[in-house]
Amino acid sequence: MRLPALILIVAMGLAGCVPTGTPAPVAQPAGAVPAPQSARAAARQFVEVVETVEPVAERECRRHAPGANCDFQIVVDDRPGQPPNAFQTLDAQGRPVIAFNLGLIAEARNADELAFVMGHEAAHHIAGHIDRQRQAAAAGAVIFAGLATLTGADESGVRSAQELGAAVGARSYSKEFELEADRLGTIITARAGYDPLRGAEFFTRIPDPGNRFLGTHPPNAQRIQTVRDTVAGL
Repeated sequence: MRLPALILIVAMGLAGCVPTGTPAPVAQPAGAVPAPQSARAAARQFVEVVETVEPVAERECRRHAPGANCDFQIVVDDRPGQPPNAFQTLDAQGRPVIAFNLGLIAEARNADELAFVMGHEAAHHIAGHIDRQRQAAAAGAVIFAGLATLTGADESGVRSAQELGAAVGARSYSKEFELEADRLGTIITARAGYDPLRGAEFFTRIPDPGNRFLGTHPPNAQRIQTVRDTVAGL
């Protein structure tokens, strides 16, 4: 697949997989602070990673999800001023889309980090997380609406309960989905020739979501440990 021109992505599937916020500064030894990449170098590195990882992701998709659409499209959200983020969604024809924004491409310290993020997002599609999230949301909406009806809620109350149930249902497995994507993403990253342990260092610089009830992401330390455990089993 060739990298398409920069395009603006407005359709969101899974919530962004990188918690938003200003990346935390990392202490560097004296004299070892790396110079930031130029925009041209960052763009060249991104293209190289896409060209290397995409065929591996498609191969793993065909292996793990026979019958699924494994023709990944890699796009860039070029809106300025957005915090680093990447996500996976589907286009109108059901083709899997992996979107990076400029903030994430610029923030990545090396090719391994970009490869890991791409492998992680590809894994969301391979594991069918969008469909599973939709099913959980639908189930939550039915349950909450039913409970509201039993308690005598009016039409507005039932509708509000339905919306709340959908939101709760969609979040119920979010952390599990992220860890599943971390595991398979680690495998994709390694099979593409990159270092997933080095790639997962990205987690040390982004805000830690902690272990909040119905949070969308697991703690960063748990995600890093998941990558280490997966690498140990390769």
